[in-house]
Amino acid sequence: MYLIMLILDQPNKLIEVLDAWDSVGICGATILESTGVFKLRTRQLNLPARYAFPLSEITEQGNYTIISIVPDEPMIQQCLEATEQIIGDLNQPKTGIFAAWPLSLCKGLSKEYLKGDKS
Repeated sequence: MYLIMLILDQPNKLIEVLDAWDSVGICGATILESTGVFKLRTRQLNLPARYAFPLSEITEQGNYTIISIVPDEPMIQQCLEATEQIIGDLNQPKTGIFAAWPLSLCKGLSKEYLKGDKS
């Protein structure tokens, strides 16, 4: 089993990415709102626009971090390809970061989850 993680720098693409993951058989994920150090530091140095223009609809957006557990390396590759179909080449700026690593222990997942059974 492997843990996959996507730090999505395009929050407006979240639902499309989740649908793409679902289409390749990933039937569960955890979504976290997140902010990188760069955004945090630049936010502290600059006055956020929402304070300068309180009546505007300007909002700051961070990232979404999506994590899931997949059974094998082919599923990692399928997920990566599905992700890049939506957000583009992850080697380009302002797209995101995709990572995967093996799990030495995982408890609490059903066999059906790991087979991609959505019932």
